[in-house]
Amino acid sequence: MRIISGKYKGRHFDIPRNFKARPTTDFAKENLFNILLNIIDFEETDALDLFSGTGSISLELLSRGCTAVTSVEMDSLHFSHLKRSASALGDSNWTIVRDDVFRYIKRCNSSYSLIFADPPYALKNLATIPDLIMQSNMLKPRGIFIFEHGRDNDFSEHPNFFRHISYGSVNFSFFEHK
Repeated sequence: MRIISGKYKGRHFDIPRNFKARPTTDFAKENLFNILLNIIDFEETDALDLFSGTGSISLELLSRGCTAVTSVEMDSLHFSHLKRSASALGDSNWTIVRDDVFRYIKRCNSSYSLIFADPPYALKNLATIPDLIMQSNMLKPRGIFIFEHGRDNDFSEHPNFFRHISYGSVNFSFFEHK
């Protein structure tokens, strides 16, 4: 896994062979961040990465200058990988939390300018996540929530939805806290 752009551009992080996560493809990630360049100022953004997996999105956010990034991951192997990556990177703006995302959402007392979630596409209650985020106080006013999901989901009727982009089997739905 490599960081595409920013101050850590070109840094590589090896992913263990027994890793279960499906990382966002470099192609989809690069295009997503090209879109984000036009809608947010990374240097004024604090971000939350839910279902962090490899940490690929968190690393891009840090590399592009986010003031703080919190990664939430429940799987012990993935969490250990994130901790090793954070140690190797040495960026004090990265906080890694081992927790179930649904419990984290219920207990979270922080709010963020940008929230990204990439749950397993087969997750049973995947479709409830946009509502959980929008009904919590986790997203700051005018904050953006980006939800990565498979092609079988359509969130275009959600009241906070404002954009959808697709790169093959990778879909991103964008929501704004109004």
